[in-house]
Amino acid sequence: MRIYRFAIITLIIILLFTIFAPLISPYDPIKVNMANTLAPACMDHLLGTDSLGRDVFSRLLYGGRSSILLSIIASIVTMILGFIVGIISGYYGGKLDSFIQVIVNILQSIPSMSFMVAIIGIMGPSIKSIILSVVITSWAGFSRIVRSEVLSIRVEDYIEGAKSIGALDFYIILHHIIPNIIGPFIVIFTVKIGKVILSIASLSFLGLGLQPPTPDWGIMINDARTYYLSNPILLIAPGVVIMLLSLSINILGDFARDYFDKGTNNFSKYI
Repeated sequence: MRIYRFAIITLIIILLFTIFAPLISPYDPIKVNMANTLAPACMDHLLGTDSLGRDVFSRLLYGGRSSILLSIIASIVTMILGFIVGIISGYYGGKLDSFIQVIVNILQSIPSMSFMVAIIGIMGPSIKSIILSVVITSWAGFSRIVRSEVLSIRVEDYIEGAKSIGALDFYIILHHIIPNIIGPFIVIFTVKIGKVILSIASLSFLGLGLQPPTPDWGIMINDARTYYLSNPILLIAPGVVIMLLSLSINILGDFARDYFDKGTNNFSKYI
């Protein structure tokens, strides 16, 4: 349980620092000061300054706002789309299910990062294209998990009993299907947020995510490449925060899996 407490505390600290960045940040994260570039860590600049004289600690605080917010939005949209498609596919079956699974198989056969790069390359770097690229490359895995659960539930006696007394499909889905699949789905959703954070940071690192001078962890790592030998904190600071955030979320996902243990141990391979 210690590892779970560590994950919760780490996640809370990162979220609090990110949410209250305007109150905690000592400097404007995009203000340039060419007279104080690449300054070492000191009392005035806790993590030093970057190549443009911007305070690294301030940019670290603000960088989490965009990364975490985009990850949550993209994951929620992905969850809703995958949830709806998976339920329809699994519950109704037949030709509709076969058609949906063809699309799912095609999408899952394409490397997700390559697909995201292609989508953003066509649409251009923007918040809209980032969210859309994540959703397009992720919903198929969610829908397959939901479909698998629905297929096993729809043959249960209580489902047949509900149908025999004239219960509508919407009622059965709402009152019998969804309550029985929400646990495993929460587990996968939790893990997915951590992966989306890494994906968005990777896109920003490649120059396809959020664009400068917006404070973003991926952008900070990209900017630090030239100076990582002389000033390694520029690279280490955002990298460590991304690692701790993703690790904490994944640990909590494992905790949720144990709590909702319904045979979800192999679901992570789908996303």
